[in-house]
Amino acid sequence: MAFALAACGPAKTPPAPPPPQAVEAVAVAAPRAEGGVTATGTLERRREMALSFRIAGVLTKVSVEAGDPVRAGQVLATIDPAAVDARQQASGADLDKARRDLARAKALYAKGYVAKVRVDDAESAVKAASAAYSGAAFDRRWAQLVSPASGVVLKRNAQAGEVVQAGQAVVSVADLNSPLVLRVPLAARDVAGVAVGSTVEVGVDALPGQTLTGHVTRVGQAADSRTGAVTVEIEVAARPELRSGQIATARITSRAPATNAAFARIPAEAVLEASGDKAAVLRLDGGPGGMRARRTPVRFGGFDGDDALVAGLPDGTRVITAGAGFVSDGDRVAVTDPKALSVRAAK
Repeated sequence: MAFALAACGPAKTPPAPPPPQAVEAVAVAAPRAEGGVTATGTLERRREMALSFRIAGVLTKVSVEAGDPVRAGQVLATIDPAAVDARQQASGADLDKARRDLARAKALYAKGYVAKVRVDDAESAVKAASAAYSGAAFDRRWAQLVSPASGVVLKRNAQAGEVVQAGQAVVSVADLNSPLVLRVPLAARDVAGVAVGSTVEVGVDALPGQTLTGHVTRVGQAADSRTGAVTVEIEVAARPELRSGQIATARITSRAPATNAAFARIPAEAVLEASGDKAAVLRLDGGPGGMRARRTPVRFGGFDGDDALVAGLPDGTRVITAGAGFVSDGDRVAVTDPKALSVRAAK
């Protein structure tokens, strides 16, 4: 009887399910075909020449200062030519002697007094003396430093009275007829989407609030051995306010490769168990009334600052960030900041 009465009593209420785990999440945009990359470099003329003497000597005159305009063929500096003049005179005397010896050898050979080898040696001596004289004459011409193009003096590195060595830069000249270019270093992953002709927006510190237009003219084919960066050259329309050596920032329009290897960016804390090129994330599945975490494999491309590079997420995927380490596949979750789902975009 007691058991029967107990069976007829009120039914027990089942235990309430645990509340959903609070998490933070972002909506990730897939990589777009068009993008942009920003880099900083220095403006300069494409033809900037550090001029030097071919021979060592004492500077007797430097006729220009930094900022002076110059014309092609203008003498910029001279060195004392005494030493090279002496060498030219000595080599000239050696050449005269070699020619006399050759004439005498030929006369003796014609009479049968010497062998043909004597004439051959004399001819070789004339050639050697002639080459030495030509070299001395060439060095004499280099006792004057001449501007190879019309432009402006960028830098003067020596003063009259100083001893300069062969190859030591004395004056730097920019050819104003050559384009103004900006050379910037880009990471290898960014260079892949940059092509010759790509549009560039250039900002110069000397022109605050102004944006100049340029285009990519060269993309380097070798990376720097220390930094791994590749140099990209951008041609910028010249303006009177622009000077060689000014700092400028370029935003280059790039095109991401049209392959599945294009990576999207997500916060680094969203990545689970990254190993090699494989990783996983927890994406949100369901609507606001009943969302669950779903473990999703992705292709891993490494970390970049506070972001991780991943491939394989459809456009608009909602990825769990904060709290992902406390959630398992299939768990109920609740997003603490739903507005964040609309502000994340791939770079």
